[in-house]
Amino acid sequence: MGSHSAAVGEQQTYDYKVVRQFAIMAVVWGVFGMGMGVFIAAQLVWPSLNDLVQPFTHFGRLRPLHTNAVIFAFGGCALFATSYYVVQRTCQTKLFGGFLVPFTFWGWQAVIVLAAITLPQGMTSSKEYAELEWPIDILITLVWVSYAVVFFGTIAKRKTSHIYVANWFYGAFIVTVAMLHVVNSAAVPVTLTKSYSAYAGAMDAMVQWWYGHNAVGFFLTAGFLGMMYYFVPKQAGRPVYSYQLSIVHFWALISLYIWAGSHHLHYSALPDWAQSLGMVMSLILLAPSWGGMINGIMTLSGAWHKLRTDPTLRFLVVSLSFYGMSTFEGPMMAIKTVNALSHDTDWTIGHVHSGALGWVAMISIGSIYHLLPVLTGRKEMWSVKLINIHFWLATVGTVLYIAAMWVNGITQGMMWRAFNEDGTLTYSFIQSVVASEPGYVVRVIGGAFFVAGMLIMAYNTYRTVASERSEEESAAAPQAA
Repeated sequence: MGSHSAAVGEQQTYDYKVVRQFAIMAVVWGVFGMGMGVFIAAQLVWPSLNDLVQPFTHFGRLRPLHTNAVIFAFGGCALFATSYYVVQRTCQTKLFGGFLVPFTFWGWQAVIVLAAITLPQGMTSSKEYAELEWPIDILITLVWVSYAVVFFGTIAKRKTSHIYVANWFYGAFIVTVAMLHVVNSAAVPVTLTKSYSAYAGAMDAMVQWWYGHNAVGFFLTAGFLGMMYYFVPKQAGRPVYSYQLSIVHFWALISLYIWAGSHHLHYSALPDWAQSLGMVMSLILLAPSWGGMINGIMTLSGAWHKLRTDPTLRFLVVSLSFYGMSTFEGPMMAIKTVNALSHDTDWTIGHVHSGALGWVAMISIGSIYHLLPVLTGRKEMWSVKLINIHFWLATVGTVLYIAAMWVNGITQGMMWRAFNEDGTLTYSFIQSVVASEPGYVVRVIGGAFFVAGMLIMAYNTYRTVASERSEEESAAAPQAA
């Protein structure tokens, strides 16, 4: 009861309602988005699944729904929840913004629902990670500006002189994503559901991948590093290993990342100097990325023994290992000669998912497992055993997924560039598709493992929140008597 009354006191000190809403919806959208991922992965093994409800269940319609649901619904809700929590705790003040706070929650959910309605109908700008049509883009902008007002307003009225490093990362993510979204989404509307990009040809491609790679760099990296810098030290019960390194990490990351997007356009119509610039900046980016990973892992100095008994900490630490691996692999794939093999193959898909499942999802899951007991006034989640089962399902699922895609990708790359002595191609394209089938089967299995873990998380979340309600009811009963 003591911990429960302390939590009630904190509820009055801080605005936890919106944090709870976003944390719970992150779990809900995680199940939806990743379930959609397993379904479209299954379509590549059993193509007849494309025909369930034509044309709405076609891979081409559902694939952007999957990416939007995982990145912006699951990842976005996790970022909103944790940033709102961290900024209040580290600034020791309630959220600024009044009605803008619930507007960010309901507005963001509206964006996600509109995506789920429009994308299966084929209403798309066809830009990677920016498929939503212009009216929804305007709603995103309104929600995002409100988010910036709430976040920076809270920092402005902080009761501490210091701005903790996690807030620097969250702040950079909010400002940069706003700029990326507005510039890349510039379009000429034709009807309510159709528009054309304001840019043409190679320039459109460059603007798109400046946006696309920095959506990875700021939405999926800087934002989640904000999580890492708060929740890893908190869960480990240790201070950040090096505060100086965290500041160097911040400035190096945000000044370098913005230049790396053109590595998506090697061997294209983009000017060669722009391709080379993207490659060089991507290689330099390895240093700050690994600096951040080492800072996170070294934070466990003196607390390694906790990994034996604390699966939440395990999620957070293993996510850092995947972050290190992805940020080594990315610069390597940006090298033109490596890219000549990897480009347009499943290796790229494997790389994306080592970051998305291994880094983004795992750090989010660990952070939410840390958050929910605090928000519900419990010492821990309803079942620590289920967290442990979830950890192993997620880890094994991720490894199966990315290993299958590495093998597929290298197989495809080698088959596509194999020539006979007379200069003709050794293999037809369809032969490379047939050779990829075993990898696609393994990917479905790996994805299913990951989704099974998310379903267990959803159940654990439900039981944790429900047990808080029953505690409140039993506490209210004697007073009523």
